[in-house]
Amino acid sequence: MPRKIAVVVQRYGLEINGGAEYHARLIAERLNRHFTVEVFTTTANDYVTWAHHYPEGREELNGIPVHRYRVRKPRDPEAFGRIQRRIFEEEHLLADEIRWLEEEGPLVPGLLGDLEKREAEFAYFLFFSYRYYHSFHGVRRFAAKAILVPTAEHDQVIYLGLFRDFFHLPAAIVYNSPEEKDLIHRVSGNQSVAADVVGVGSEVPDEFDAAGARSRLGIDGRYIVYIGRLDENKGVPELFRFFMRLQAEEKSELKLVLVGKAHVPVPDHPGIVHVGFQEDREKYGLLAGAEFLVMPSQYESLSMVALEAWATGRPVLANGRTEVLRGQCRRSNAGLWYADYEEFRAAFLALANDAGLRRRLGANGRKFFQQNYSWEIIEEKYLRLIARLDERRPVNRRSVTSGSGIS
Repeated sequence: MPRKIAVVVQRYGLEINGGAEYHARLIAERLNRHFTVEVFTTTANDYVTWAHHYPEGREELNGIPVHRYRVRKPRDPEAFGRIQRRIFEEEHLLADEIRWLEEEGPLVPGLLGDLEKREAEFAYFLFFSYRYYHSFHGVRRFAAKAILVPTAEHDQVIYLGLFRDFFHLPAAIVYNSPEEKDLIHRVSGNQSVAADVVGVGSEVPDEFDAAGARSRLGIDGRYIVYIGRLDENKGVPELFRFFMRLQAEEKSELKLVLVGKAHVPVPDHPGIVHVGFQEDREKYGLLAGAEFLVMPSQYESLSMVALEAWATGRPVLANGRTEVLRGQCRRSNAGLWYADYEEFRAAFLALANDAGLRRRLGANGRKFFQQNYSWEIIEEKYLRLIARLDERRPVNRRSVTSGSGIS
């Protein structure tokens, strides 16, 4: 019987099509070809409140057992906001940071308790997203078997004292990008921990139905596309400002099509079309029919949607203030980036008005995706890293459990 791997992540569901949670599902399904994978997660669908959504207990998704745990308490935005302001803006104690971790959630001690009961069954525990309760305490409790996929972004959280020694604990770390790896090395000095820069592949269809997607969603004319959560951290309000200003100045015919759930108001503007969440068929159809993808995010460890755009042969216009996005565009030679409105305007117009430039960048992007993010390459990197850990693990090595503080 194949060995078991537990994938531990804050949310998990077929309708979650972005971020670390989508990343975790794709990796779980691929590793299930080589190991017996089980997923441990919450009943939450909303990452803001962690409110109960899915049935508690065991279900099966795409052939993988998924164990869901109800979050002990939903996030209280006011309480969380107060403690976050304190730890980011004032002198504070480590106890304040522990409280911040619990207020951020998802608080699921039952999940970790069940993992502890079943620890002997699993060869490794694959924890997604370093900043959440399950990873912070889980990596400590199961350090000898812990593989961390940190999905770290260049924000204030990574500099908290809470995480000062954390990145030294896992048996291995799977980084999403060279920029994420460099960031964590600078912050923690954990170069001795086994690691690789891997990222994630995507379930790219063999054919793209661009005309069908446009027809079904009622989109006329040329357009650019944004795909992802519509929120502040993704840079969407700034994108609205920049796009509407450019429309007023240039009278561009290009529409901005938005794909994803809105957490900020969407302007009532004739050039902006919000089609909400879309399944993969429509998402890839819209990408294939777009002139280019715009990616304004302020915080990324890897932009999966940029990779998906390149897989369809479309260039990317990215927020160059985000190191990861700038690095992805440079390595692929498949995108332009901006740091302010004037650069946004110049790059936007270059892409909008030069079909040859779009073709060249798109071709570069497709080649970059195929050479670095095909599933064969991603799977092989995971298998090589696990093989390295197998060679290094002494018999009966005990997990680091002291000071876990799980309650």
